[in-house]
Amino acid sequence: MTLLPDRPPVLLAVFAHPDDETFRCGGLLALLAGRGVEVNLLTATRGEAGSCGDPPLCKAEDLAEVRERELQCACSTLGILPPVFLDYLDGNLAEVDEVEAVARITAIARELRPQVLLTWPADGLSGHLDHKAVSRWTSQVFKEMEEDAEAPNALYHLAVPQSVASVLNLTGLHAIPDEECSLTMVVLPAW
Repeated sequence: MTLLPDRPPVLLAVFAHPDDETFRCGGLLALLAGRGVEVNLLTATRGEAGSCGDPPLCKAEDLAEVRERELQCACSTLGILPPVFLDYLDGNLAEVDEVEAVARITAIARELRPQVLLTWPADGLSGHLDHKAVSRWTSQVFKEMEEDAEAPNALYHLAVPQSVASVLNLTGLHAIPDEECSLTMVVLPAW
């Protein structure tokens, strides 16, 4: 990772929905932030197509606002910067003009100058179409920025090793063979 002497390391995490950052990699983002990394979060939607819960937490028309507030709180709790929203419609990212989405993310990345990009793997980890779209966009941003003087040095995709999926009985996601993981973060509790 090329570090600039006048600023801390910078990571840009790009996800589809509020809670994507917490559900799979919240511990990693908090750990990095706690170690001085400037952790930025770009969220493509406000999560308005999600569930209101049972019993309902709110009215369906209020869900985007509720999830935005939850995400603001999550970022504060994780110690990362407040999120930036692209304001695309939840559940429709596969329909978004990919050239436009890539251009928007590239502009943000050029402004932030991250050394690392983090997003979903190509299969979205769960096959979710929104996750897959965000993965494509972020991978394209990484390719387009290769010639930039301050291009990101790495693009990481979230993954769940098969050994972890097996031990935790995780279903509904695409675990990968352990040997395919190029970087593993294991955070042990302080107790």
